[in-house]
Amino acid sequence: MLALRLGRGTHPVVLFRRLLVVAASAGVGFLLLCTLGWAMDHPAGSPIRLVWCLIPLAAAVQLAVAVARAEPRTRVRSGLSAVGLGPARLTVLAATSTAISCTLGSSVALLFFLHLRGDLTGMPFDGEAAELLAAGRPLPLGAVFTLLGVTPVVAVVATALALRRRGYTEARAAGAVQVAPRVRVAASVGAANGASLVAVSVSDSPNAEGVSPAADGSVVLTATASPAPAPAPVAVPAPMAVPPLVVAPYPVTAPSGLPWGVALTAVGLAVETYASRDGGGSAMPLPGQFDGSPTAVLAGWALTAVGLALAGPGVMYLCGWLLQAMRPGALRLLAGRTLMTESRSIGRPLGVLCAVLSGTFAAASLYGPADDRPFGPLTALGATLVIGCTAATVLIAALEARQARASVTENLRLSGTPASLLRTAVVVRTATVVAVFTPLTWAVAALAAIPLSR
Repeated sequence: MLALRLGRGTHPVVLFRRLLVVAASAGVGFLLLCTLGWAMDHPAGSPIRLVWCLIPLAAAVQLAVAVARAEPRTRVRSGLSAVGLGPARLTVLAATSTAISCTLGSSVALLFFLHLRGDLTGMPFDGEAAELLAAGRPLPLGAVFTLLGVTPVVAVVATALALRRRGYTEARAAGAVQVAPRVRVAASVGAANGASLVAVSVSDSPNAEGVSPAADGSVVLTATASPAPAPAPVAVPAPMAVPPLVVAPYPVTAPSGLPWGVALTAVGLAVETYASRDGGGSAMPLPGQFDGSPTAVLAGWALTAVGLALAGPGVMYLCGWLLQAMRPGALRLLAGRTLMTESRSIGRPLGVLCAVLSGTFAAASLYGPADDRPFGPLTALGATLVIGCTAATVLIAALEARQARASVTENLRLSGTPASLLRTAVVVRTATVVAVFTPLTWAVAALAAIPLSR
């Protein structure tokens, strides 16, 4: 009930992102139901078609997790734990919203499937796909509800795991560096080896050592220095109106997945090249024109995709490092540091998008307009789902990163940074990422298509 009430007052942009999850879940559910309808009349190749539905399912689940992470209410805030909205409770709320969106999408898929099958009448295109979907046979209800429940269950589990890990990480980080109001601090400053050493002790009691109440109701913090004499007492007002200060950790090290990603990509291309020498059929033919492709070629494609996903954060971190090379100015320094900071959040979805686009280009380059068997509508729907979900995931991850650095941007503006500099930095970051990932995608697609075009 709390998730439904929060959903009524959300921003239109948040509602639009949830509609994207509903559409993705509806598309995956419709593909699964079409596979069931085809299997009722053609049971021979039905398991293979069901396996191919896992790719759109993975893309839809990735989009659902990205939408849940980007929602502002899923972030841990100080004071919410006191009212029962800690990391675990926020995770439950996000998982509930994801379950509602995916269930709604599965319901839409069921209605559309029954409409095309001819079981529901009174609308356009009644029974247009009756022969394809086995309209003359009754649907097994157990199989229908099992297939429709796959997307909500997998999306909820993935969302809960991702947000629970992030929630406790943020809670520990905030608790380690948070400065709460009305805290009494006693500090002593000393010198050793020419460096200043600061020792800070925190106490919640007004009778702690070094803390004494003043006559006007304020709190006096006494700081002692060694070997210099103690400074005069400083009076600090008791009701401190300063909000808690939370410092986000800065990733000082590069992502560790770049070498593994490059290795997996090279192994995948090598496996694909070696397996393409066999001209026989395959136990797992691709839809449409891909009949006869060996199974090892598909395994090579999978390894290449995983390698690009692992290498994405490292490549983006390298882009930021290159921007700061050779005596950078304020513009290149700001753009490069931002790319390095956001490499872990945006780099992985960007690597997945690079893998999807390279696979799409490689598949499309094998067939021309004169082919007798073009791609069917279900293949086009699956490809649209995969490309659309991965592209939307990248945009949502960029929006999440923008929300995360909102406080830094505001501090830069308050310090006198021109707004034109911030806008130019965004353009420089975008142009750098596009200039690096576009040739990478084209190169992987060309290398993947060469063995198959022999």
